Amino acid sequence: MLEIRELEVAYGAARALWGVSLDLHAGELLCVVGPNGAGKTTLIGAISGMLRARSGRIVLDGRDLTHLPPHRFCEAGIALVPEGRRLFTGMSVLENLELGSFTRNAKARRRQTLDQVIELFPVIEEKLASPAGELSGGQQQMVAIARALMARPRLLLLDEPSLGLSPRIVNDMFAAIRRINAEGMSVLLVEQNVAMAMEVSQRAYVLEEGRVVAEGLPQALMARPEIQRAYLGV
Repeated sequence: MLEIRELEVAYGAARALWGVSLDLHAGELLCVVGPNGAGKTTLIGAISGMLRARSGRIVLDGRDLTHLPPHRFCEAGIALVPEGRRLFTGMSVLENLELGSFTRNAKARRRQTLDQVIELFPVIEEKLASPAGELSGGQQQMVAIARALMARPRLLLLDEPSLGLSPRIVNDMFAAIRRINAEGMSVLLVEQNVAMAMEVSQRAYVLEEGRVVAEGLPQALMARPEIQRAYLGV
C-alpha cells in the first residue's frame, strides 16, 4: 500500500532522514519507534505531505505523491493525527470534527462518519458543543483521532498519541487504535512508548539518528538484547 524509498528530509543544511525505506501493507498496523531526535516526527511529516522530501519517493497504491502539495496527500487518502493534538481550542468539538471532513467524499458522508467516531469514542457526544480547549488531555486526543477519521482516510498516521497521557488513558487510546485497525484501517504509528507500540503492532521499524537500524516482527525485535538495553532498560 505505502512504499517509502530512500527518503531524505532536511531542515536547511541539517539532514533529518538519511535514505529511509519502509513498506506498509493494506490493513496493517505498523509502528516506527526510536528515541527523541531519531526522526520519527520528520518521517510522519513527510508521509503526510507536511514536509518536503529532499530526495526519495513516497508511493501510495502505486501513485507517487512525493512532490504533490499537502492537500493532495489528504485527497489520496492519508490523514494525520499530529503530535500535541493541535486542536482549535476556541472552537467547539463539533467544529473541530467538521474541519476533518472537507474533501468532497468526506463531506458527503459527514453525518455517517460522525456517528461512527461517536460510537468509537462515546464521551465525545456529550462534549460536541464544548470548546475543545476545555477538554482533558485524553479527551482532546480522542477528538484529534476522530477529526482525522472524519476525512475517511485509507491510511491513518498517528504521531506520539500517548504523549502526556496517564497510563489508564494510554491503555484506552491503544485499545481504540487496535479497534480502528481491526475494522480495516491501515495505521502507521510513531511512538516513544516502545513496549505499548510493539504490543499492538504487526510489524515494526526502529529509527535512530534518521536511519532505519532494525525492522521485523515486534516479538523478534523485543527479544534482541540491544533493543532491550536501548528501549526497555534491561
